[in-house]
Amino acid sequence: MPMSSYLAGLRARVGHDLVMLPGVSAVVRNGRGQILLGRRSDDGSWGLPAGAIDPGEQPADAVVREIYEETGVLAEIDRIGGVALNRAIYPNGDVCEYLNVWFRCRAVSGEPRVNDDESTEVAWFDPDALPELDPLSRLRIDTTLAADAPAWFARPGERHPALDRPQRGGAPADEGGRRAY
Repeated sequence: MPMSSYLAGLRARVGHDLVMLPGVSAVVRNGRGQILLGRRSDDGSWGLPAGAIDPGEQPADAVVREIYEETGVLAEIDRIGGVALNRAIYPNGDVCEYLNVWFRCRAVSGEPRVNDDESTEVAWFDPDALPELDPLSRLRIDTTLAADAPAWFARPGERHPALDRPQRGGAPADEGGRRAY
């Protein structure tokens, strides 16, 4: 997906410097308890549906939109899984810190498919047979496994290993060569 005009305007002013953005991600489960993942088109890694929140958009609306845009699956939210700040550094040098809210969701219709240019493959995986995932994706999945678990957050002063290192960023570039996130 192309970079939003809002973010493009910010990047025009700050260049590659740090931009803080609100973001969402989803751990989507089907009726068999499998987890929905997409294989990224930029680096081939597997990950959860995720993206930036548009100006004026509520996080719940953004996560439902992102799930559908990236996977073709319509989902409903069960609960908030957690919230954390994580840094992403993109190949073009753009630096972002996302205040990410992740949700535990359930699929209600649609079959997984590549639905945009961010993924090359979309599939369901059994929780005990997941492909290799980055530590932040594992944290999101682990904190949503129990249906009634409380929302996860780093306690004051707590350092979690999944949040201590910058994540790879790398959504497809827009026409100006900037990364769309």
